[in-house]
Amino acid sequence: MENKNRKLEVNRNGKFYYSIWLEPDFVRLPAALEELQVSDRKLCVVTDTSVAELYGEQLQAILKGCCREVSLFVFSAGEEHKTLDTVRSLYEHLILRKYDRKDMLVALGGGVVGDLTGFAAATYLRGIDFIQVPTTLLSQVDSSIGGKTGVDFDAYKNMVGAFHMPRLVYMNLSVLKSLPKRQISSGMAEIIKHGLIQDAEYYQWLSTVREKVFSGDYETFLYMIGESCRIKRHVVEEDPTEQGIRAWLNFGHTIGHAVEKLKDFQMSHGECVAVGCAAAVYLSSRRGNFPAEVCRQMEKLFADYNLPVRVCGLIPEDIVKTTKLDKKMEAGAIKFVLLCSPGEAYVARDVSDEELLLAARYICGT
Repeated sequence: MENKNRKLEVNRNGKFYYSIWLEPDFVRLPAALEELQVSDRKLCVVTDTSVAELYGEQLQAILKGCCREVSLFVFSAGEEHKTLDTVRSLYEHLILRKYDRKDMLVALGGGVVGDLTGFAAATYLRGIDFIQVPTTLLSQVDSSIGGKTGVDFDAYKNMVGAFHMPRLVYMNLSVLKSLPKRQISSGMAEIIKHGLIQDAEYYQWLSTVREKVFSGDYETFLYMIGESCRIKRHVVEEDPTEQGIRAWLNFGHTIGHAVEKLKDFQMSHGECVAVGCAAAVYLSSRRGNFPAEVCRQMEKLFADYNLPVRVCGLIPEDIVKTTKLDKKMEAGAIKFVLLCSPGEAYVARDVSDEELLLAARYICGT
């Protein structure tokens, strides 16, 4: 395999299969689409106002040579627009243009675009195909892979959704150059998480490449994104609908989502995940799984990538209360992901409210 591009494949006993392409540009997207036989199909590119301005016309022009017809659906950027109302507008766009079950959606954007497009694809005409073209580091290593789709319902994040696998994930790594450093840092939260839950060597390697990441080194991104995709691919193949080990991917997310909601989405998803990971690492250490020094080392790695491990302005009791609204509750108990050690995660179903409160106080510095 050439170092300038990489192709991974996700396959679950023939039940689902798709390719993950890592490329330096959009040039090979037509080649990636060949196996999907789209020449007689209509494609709808779904994106938000921010991404449309950068890549909307470019992607449309590339796709016009591959398929029968291309349309563009653009909605306002921001988590606050990841709603059923936006999906309703997308349904109307598809119905008026007579999209049928053989046609396809193209999610061009970050996690909000990918989640919303996937949910629309899962539910329009009881399910049509879609592909992911993620444009943020966070979406490239996390939300574009694995088939989790959804929208927010009122104040409840991703409460409405479906498992619906994409037919293709195409990553143009050059788009990362357009991202501000804060978004790079946000993506690094999920990348560090991947190392912590399943690959100690990868976790250690991340502590050595900070400068290369923030300088935009292509080879570093190619290797790093490829490794994170490999880890997530393995987990998804083993457990596509989150009945077992896929829950490991929720490491840092239970408290992280609570923080995200209570901060009214003013912190990025990755920043909230980093804070949630700090809480989970603290609880893991407090249970005697590893020394406090290891806990401090993990926190330092997040801090090195400009990610917070504490949060200001929140009441610990409110954090605990908000965790109870998490969709990962099971029979009244939270499936809380902890670490045996760096690189080895497990699901704890016995985390008490007292422990949650201790963790919340820890990240609040109280």
